[in-house]
Amino acid sequence: MNALDNALLNANFKAYAAYGTSSDANIRYLTSFRTSDPVIYLKRYGEEGIIIVPAMEVERAAIESPCTVMSRADAGFFDILREEPDPLKATGRMIADLSGGPILVSPEFPFGLAQAIAPHQPIQVDMDTLSAMRSKKTASEIGMMRESQAAAEDALETALTMIKRAKPTGELLVTPEGRILTSEDVRYAIHATLQKHGCRGIDTIVASGKETSMVHLRGRGSLAANAPIIIDIFPQHEETGYFADMTRTVVRGEASPEILEMYAAVSDAKTLAFSLLRAGADGSALYQAVVSFFEDAGYGTEPHGFVHSLGHGVGIEVHEAPSLSTRGGPLAAGNVVTIEPGLYYPGIGGVRIEDMALVTDGGYDRITRFREVFCI
Repeated sequence: MNALDNALLNANFKAYAAYGTSSDANIRYLTSFRTSDPVIYLKRYGEEGIIIVPAMEVERAAIESPCTVMSRADAGFFDILREEPDPLKATGRMIADLSGGPILVSPEFPFGLAQAIAPHQPIQVDMDTLSAMRSKKTASEIGMMRESQAAAEDALETALTMIKRAKPTGELLVTPEGRILTSEDVRYAIHATLQKHGCRGIDTIVASGKETSMVHLRGRGSLAANAPIIIDIFPQHEETGYFADMTRTVVRGEASPEILEMYAAVSDAKTLAFSLLRAGADGSALYQAVVSFFEDAGYGTEPHGFVHSLGHGVGIEVHEAPSLSTRGGPLAAGNVVTIEPGLYYPGIGGVRIEDMALVTDGGYDRITRFREVFCI
């Protein structure tokens, strides 16, 4: 019995439903089907999942998805539409008819569609079953994530090669061809490398200088010499949908004493966090251990210093359960998480280092293989 069956049994409900395109992580996870048009996933208690798609997608869905595939016509949609001309209401009734009883949905389920189902069957939000399922990765999922990570590492190597070729000239980096090197130049090269691996990069961070004090600023314009450059790459594999996530902070030239000290503290904090990482460890305890470490080293938290969580789960979304923060709970074997301590100070800059690892009973298996590199 899988986790969805357990949730249905515990709630005394008959079916679990999901709706959306494959940009919805739950739909992508449950169906393994890529689509820009909304589809319906329905699992009745004790049965295999069903995916309901437009007729033109039936053949492709049968190849891509492990679910039983039905067209909307086979599911009765067009018969219902003759009685109920509102497509949303007709879809709700179709789901209700197929469910055979009360329906559980995830918190992300569309509210309007839930309202369309409610006159026909009871519907209730299941808060965490899918999140918990997705947080424990299978061997196949881990393999997919290793592919995405390999792409990220090749892209980072591309970025570092570009930065190393550039010469610190005053406050800027200048290429051998005499051009000022920019965030946009490096980001484009990163994305081009990711595409060669079948991955896409969105909002990749290449920030430098004082702008690195803003955690998720993408960065723009000329790259600063003798100052931190934060490169945060989180590619999604287009075929599988699975992400990786990795960050490095580098300086081309000579780092200031403040940045040198910050980098050493962040690197040591990462080492500390990994020493505590294992199944059964509490995500909030790991976070607090790093907070205490930074405080002992003279760094604070809010509003400046270590201002974000220690890490997060990665999978078919780049940020998913579990959390290594004040909200964290016990980690489990099969979780894939990031460890990403960072320090950020306006007027000085920021430093972040991020690796990804699989949590195991005895500790962890580091998925990130890329070296730590700083002054280049």
